[in-house]
Amino acid sequence: MVNPTTAIEPSDFELSNNEGRAQIDHNYSSQSYWRDAFNRFKANKGAVFGLIVIAIIAIFAIVGPMVSDHTYKSMNIRHKSLAPRIHGFEHMPIFNGVANGINSYEQKGLKDVYYTFGTDTLGRDLWTRTWMGTRISLYIALIAVAIDMVIGMGYGLISGYFGGKVDNIMQRFIEILSGIPNLVIVTLLIVVLKPGLVTITLALMITGWIGMSRVARAQMLKLKEQEFVLASRTLGARNLAIIFKDVLPNILGQIIIMSMFSIPSAIFTEAFLAFIGLGIPQPMASLGSLISESFKSMTIYPYMIVAPVVVLALLMLSFNLLADGLRDALDPKMKEM
Repeated sequence: MVNPTTAIEPSDFELSNNEGRAQIDHNYSSQSYWRDAFNRFKANKGAVFGLIVIAIIAIFAIVGPMVSDHTYKSMNIRHKSLAPRIHGFEHMPIFNGVANGINSYEQKGLKDVYYTFGTDTLGRDLWTRTWMGTRISLYIALIAVAIDMVIGMGYGLISGYFGGKVDNIMQRFIEILSGIPNLVIVTLLIVVLKPGLVTITLALMITGWIGMSRVARAQMLKLKEQEFVLASRTLGARNLAIIFKDVLPNILGQIIIMSMFSIPSAIFTEAFLAFIGLGIPQPMASLGSLISESFKSMTIYPYMIVAPVVVLALLMLSFNLLADGLRDALDPKMKEM
């Protein structure tokens, strides 16, 4: 019961001052999974460095052959075995056209001739051939990702989802393929087909997706009995819809990571095959074939092997750094609490 002697003032119904409490409480804005992963990727200096190097190499691979007056197969015997020479560096310790203490440009009377990476023993421009070879390596990288994402991912998801006899038959088929060495497969393909990009692409399509399929299958086995999958199945969703609309978005991070780690292996496979003579046929150039050709005269003209080796090493190192950074960014277990 209200005391009649107590007067009710209008100020009794005013809002209390909340400035002190507002200064104590903090409001954190929510971030999406991909935004959070992007922020963690930017914080990884090694991954950012790898991405920048890949972008620079890709730009040089596209623009490099265009800025040269020579094609990758044009030969000039008079210009054979010339050391690297850049305009304005004639009196510098490097890129001055001197190899083994001899300036071949002056000996041959080539005053206005410049080759940034020098020439090979047939007089072909190593600048153009190196960046054309880099195009081959980048093509192999794209093919490796496409094969992993299409064949490997789909095969593993279907095998893990249906299980039983289907999974048993599909896994026995993978064991048969993985038991055959890649070199044997490539050699047999070369017997049937001609050496070239088609042969290497087919070799990657035969065995290059096995690792990805096993990762996708393991992730499917872990997620297919989760509540959201059971709910979709109860509501009448089709099997393919459950696989590619419900399960796939939850494992996309692991799929991307595995694809990135497969790129250096595919690039090295192409370089190795080219080095032993089972890769790109002449006069087409790849980094592996350039290293193989330069290796024969490395003791006499060591500059010939420097450019393709450096580009190949930077390319593989950068893809490894990028894959490692994506693994740390996309794996929720790596997130700092």
